[in-house]
Amino acid sequence: MKNIFNPVYREDYLEGYANGHNPYITISENKNEAYKFGFEQGRLEYERLNGKVAYGIPQLIVTNKVLEDFLLAGMLGMDIDSDGYTGYQIDVIQKWYQSGVEKYNANQSNYLLSILEENGIEIA
Repeated sequence: MKNIFNPVYREDYLEGYANGHNPYITISENKNEAYKFGFEQGRLEYERLNGKVAYGIPQLIVTNKVLEDFLLAGMLGMDIDSDGYTGYQIDVIQKWYQSGVEKYNANQSNYLLSILEENGIEIA
């Protein structure tokens, strides 16, 4: 990896990284080294969460934000809906949810639910 502190390199790297997360985009050969490296890193991250692009693009895409939501659901003892996710994605989600379940504290959940109710927010 070159100098990520170079603003031009960093901008190209981040553009490639963002595009690597999009399974519908393929890498272009006429891009520079920073873009290609960023794209490869972004694609590795995407495939770590969703499975290989070569095996197909899932109906729902798992991101770190989605995983954090499942972690929080586990911490609050909430049921999760896994409809629309592939088996590979469910394995990834399950690890995060289980991590949240291990941190589950019924007293904190009841306290949070009472605060939400006071503010007129319903949890389904």
